[in-house]
Amino acid sequence: IGVLIEMRGGDDVLARDVAMHIAASRPACVDEAGVSPALIEQERGILRAQAEQSGKPPEIIEKMVEGRLRKFFSEVTLLGQPFVKDLDQSVGKLLKGKGVSVTRFCRFEVGEGIEKKTENFAEEVMSQVRGS
Repeated sequence: IGVLIEMRGGDDVLARDVAMHIAASRPACVDEAGVSPALIEQERGILRAQAEQSGKPPEIIEKMVEGRLRKFFSEVTLLGQPFVKDLDQSVGKLLKGKGVSVTRFCRFEVGEGIEKKTENFAEEVMSQVRGS
C-alpha cells in the first residue's frame, strides 16, 4: 500500500501520520466537494427509501436523510473521518488545529485492479498432454 499526499504546511511527522490514516481508512476523497454528484444522488435515494419505510412525515424524513448523508460524508471523506491515532478527533480538526490543508492524495495498493485469470486446472493439464 502506498499513499501520495499534497499538503500545505505541516511537517514530515504529520504527513506520515495522515498517509498512514489514508492507507488504513481508505477515504474516497479529501472533502465533500470531491464526492461525485451522481454518488450523492444515489446515496440520497437509498437513504430516502430507507427513511420512508419508517412512516414518518415528509419533513422528518428529509431531516433523517440529511443527517444520514452527513454521516456518509464523514465515512468517505478524509477530513470527516476520525483520525486513526486519536478517534476522538477528526482528521479535519487535527489539520485545522495545526494550520495544515490537504490538497489531494492518491492511495494505491499492489495488485489493485488486476483481475486473476480463472482457469480449469484439469483442462489445462489435458491441453498440455494433448499438445505433447
